Amino acid sequence: MAARKLLCQMGPVGYWLSLRKEYLLRDLKHLMSGAVFAKKRQATPLPCLVKGHTSLLLRRLSGVDMELQRGKIQNLRLAIAKLNGILIEPGETFSFWKLVGYPSAKQGYTQGLTISGIRFEAGLGGGLCQLANMAHWLVLNSPLTVTELHHHSDALFPDDRRTVPFGTGTSVFYKNVDYQFKNTTDQPVQLLFWLTETDLCGELRTMTPFPYRYRIIEEDSHYRREPDGWYRVSRVYRRVIDRASGKEVAKELVLDNHSRVMYDPALIPPDQIRQDAAEEGAV
Repeated sequence: MAARKLLCQMGPVGYWLSLRKEYLLRDLKHLMSGAVFAKKRQATPLPCLVKGHTSLLLRRLSGVDMELQRGKIQNLRLAIAKLNGILIEPGETFSFWKLVGYPSAKQGYTQGLTISGIRFEAGLGGGLCQLANMAHWLVLNSPLTVTELHHHSDALFPDDRRTVPFGTGTSVFYKNVDYQFKNTTDQPVQLLFWLTETDLCGELRTMTPFPYRYRIIEEDSHYRREPDGWYRVSRVYRRVIDRASGKEVAKELVLDNHSRVMYDPALIPPDQIRQDAAEEGAV
């Protein structure tokens, strides 16, 4: 007996109806949660810089049309206009999609790079994951509390000038795959975003320094071959350091990576292969 098709599998209309059903469920979830979502923006930066970061706009990815990455820049510019300067007061929750809204062609969004399963594809509004990644990286370096996060589960392409530990990004897809965090501190925080010729830039700011600073580190990073393929393995930790004394007071496990390599294994740097693991996988 053939398996019954899901609504989303019943052609374009079924897919459209399925999405609208999920949108309604998401709205009900927000309503029932009692969360207060941040919506106020302020042009003037708060005085204290908690963390700043930059990430390259254009990366050379094997088999990916660079034109899709150029389209991404237009999409980022539109989304930044909705996020830049957002203030998150104590007790408030930041929601990526509540602020950015639906990325439609009518608003000027264009085709950009998206990830569908294990494939790179063109999609309207593609590339906004880079902005969500930036927000998450800034939040990781603070005492703010992440309340919704969706990791990419596979290693889809080789590193190209990576500046942050592997796996510390997040997926977003309107509006059911969101990125959210709550301000559980006693002072407002602010996110700033802007573009340069080459980079996406971001800052997390507040009124006064937090008592702790943070350092995100990756340990035991390597590749290994297992019976069903190659995997990238590592552990990502957050070191919590007392600002006054400079002493480490905690080391928190953020992520235990075990990500299947979806690109050509020949591109794996030989010096990053764990030889004993590779030999075990070959048995």
